[in-house]
Amino acid sequence: MVKSALNALSAYKPGKPLEEVRRELGLQKIYKLASNENPFGTSKAVSRILREGSIDLSYYPDGAGRVLREAIAKFHDVPTDQILLGSGLDDVIQIISRAVLEPGDNIIEAAPTFSQYSLHATIEGAETISLPVDETTGKSDLTAMANAVNARTKIIWLCNPNNPTGTISTQREVLTLLESVPKDVLVISDEAYYEYATSADYPDTFALLDQFPNVIIMRTFSKIYGLAGLRIGYAIIPEALSEPLNIVRLPFNTSSIAQSAATAALADQAFVKKCVDANTSGLQQWYDFLDARGLTYYKSDANFIFFDTKRDATELFNKLLQKGYIVRAGLKPNWLRITIGSTQENQGCIQALTSILEEK
Repeated sequence: MVKSALNALSAYKPGKPLEEVRRELGLQKIYKLASNENPFGTSKAVSRILREGSIDLSYYPDGAGRVLREAIAKFHDVPTDQILLGSGLDDVIQIISRAVLEPGDNIIEAAPTFSQYSLHATIEGAETISLPVDETTGKSDLTAMANAVNARTKIIWLCNPNNPTGTISTQREVLTLLESVPKDVLVISDEAYYEYATSADYPDTFALLDQFPNVIIMRTFSKIYGLAGLRIGYAIIPEALSEPLNIVRLPFNTSSIAQSAATAALADQAFVKKCVDANTSGLQQWYDFLDARGLTYYKSDANFIFFDTKRDATELFNKLLQKGYIVRAGLKPNWLRITIGSTQENQGCIQALTSILEEK
């Protein structure tokens, strides 16, 4: 009755609502540092739009998302027709996978990386070739990715910065990869955490679009723009894929509220800079703590830190939860991924973790 590929998969299980967790544990406050959301909320311009409530919800949204797509196109200096909107990047990944992949194809990804790439490949009957990141640096091995390409490869997923390691691939590494693979293999740069990246050698993938028509760039409003609850993301796609991808895309896949909020958020780059500066300071708090305890971590260009606790990470997760901090375990044995919060949230989580690690 259903695809056989689904037999090996499980439905996504969202965490309990914060209020329910708070009530169950008898805590006054719960700090969610598990999903890489923006602890500083969103732009005041977005708040004004939501407060005014001037959008008529009795009408369908603009299926083409014209105003938002034009704003994104102007912001990136690319043609409007090459902007694909999605209900978050999960939707964009699904659209691309459904349009491109067939049974017997394969995708190439790093390991660990964002789980949705392989999930949708499996649903479409395609194989996933997962190549481990460098154990010491946490960096994706783009040379190994290029070498793994075969006649059935359709997509190379490059999460940059990578989730959960927070590490980046440089301009030279990305360029070398593109020069090494056939032009009919899509190289998709998932840049959900792009705005947080402060490394000088983070790549300018937009500069590669004219030279490599097989490049897709993905960005989102869920992270630094603080619109995770509205589900809105986008991709810059090759002109040749515009029609097929829009055939697959549901006709009204992004809401009127999400489109308006994202347009306003994009215009407020001062808010973005403020969040980047706070995130950089927050990362340093964690670096100082981890260095002092001699714990291994990967230098992050994202809004989270991934580190080896040298303990059972699931046990630490549960103990931190009892203290009011929700973090992420299960991505690698003994490792935790913790979202960078405000200065106070970071310090509170560090103190909670310190007390747990020092328990006899």
